[in-house]
Amino acid sequence: MEPVRVGVPLPLTAAPQTGTEQHGMFGAHDSGDTSGFGGLVRGPYSPVPTERPYGGYFDEVADEMAAAMDRRGIPAVAIYQTTVAHREITFYVAREHLREMLWMVRDEPALRFELASSISGVDYGAGVPRRLHSVYHLTSMTWRRRIRLEVAVEVNDPHLPSAVEVYPTADWHEREAYDMFGLIYDGHPALTRILMPDDWEGFPQRKDYPLGGIPVEYKGAEIPPPDERRTYT
Repeated sequence: MEPVRVGVPLPLTAAPQTGTEQHGMFGAHDSGDTSGFGGLVRGPYSPVPTERPYGGYFDEVADEMAAAMDRRGIPAVAIYQTTVAHREITFYVAREHLREMLWMVRDEPALRFELASSISGVDYGAGVPRRLHSVYHLTSMTWRRRIRLEVAVEVNDPHLPSAVEVYPTADWHEREAYDMFGLIYDGHPALTRILMPDDWEGFPQRKDYPLGGIPVEYKGAEIPPPDERRTYT
């Protein structure tokens, strides 16, 4: 069998990216934002593939993952990109292979990422293909190492497999990501809101969610838009 190559990206269209500049911190426009972030201009989001050697223990982990994928018959395209930034290594995983990848990194003796430290959501905003991401921060208590797996999905198809069967503590992590970002974890035992009221409409941490003017539950009050809250002189 041909060895599995980890970190070799698919064509660029497979990776989430955009050629459009992003303005402002929160994606708000024409709101009179007084936070100071309204004038911020950022380059397009495009996670750049990292070439080997990655440095530190990252190369050893990548090699062990490649060997384990080979043994388990997981195709190379299960990981379509590897990025090292801010002293973290991120493996971008295809949604359809997520569950088997989680079982692998947890159970393989040379990997043993036994703890899901955090499962969080990210919204990279309008104009970014597959803008919603589910990020898995995994820790090996055995080898004292950390990695991240990241899965990207479309807003109109935000489904991905639940990790609860592999990491039971994923239960409430996934409920938070569902509640805030609208990520739907198929197979979760009880995917209900955990922070907002059950009948709340929308997902508050998405970039297109309004900044103000949202009725406050239980109080009968309303949060005004940012430009009406406070004046800075």
